[in-house]
Amino acid sequence: MNIYVANVPYSVKDQDLRELFEAYGEVTSAKIIMDKATNRSRGFGFVEMSDDSAGRQAIEATNGKNFHGRDLVVNEARPRPEGDRPFRGGGGDRGGYRNDRGGFRDRGERSYRRDEE
Repeated sequence: MNIYVANVPYSVKDQDLRELFEAYGEVTSAKIIMDKATNRSRGFGFVEMSDDSAGRQAIEATNGKNFHGRDLVVNEARPRPEGDRPFRGGGGDRGGYRNDRGGFRDRGERSYRRDEE
């Protein structure tokens, strides 16, 4: 079972998260998500437990629990939909053209300028 853990203090490390959840069953992985630009914690993480019933018990026991000064928000992780990644730039053809004002307009979109009607 994959568990989402939010409101995690920025000082918490992977091992701290692992130790918290090991009290409820076997933890196969525990990961605090780090910001790539600053290399600091983003305040949430994921714990994977091998047994679903132990995972449910861990969720019930840790949700709302004060951990290093913060009340954790813990629930079952939802899978990320395929292709649902945030846009990070990097070009690509958007199928449109640049208009004369420097903006971007899709092909086929009706013009609202009087001189183009």
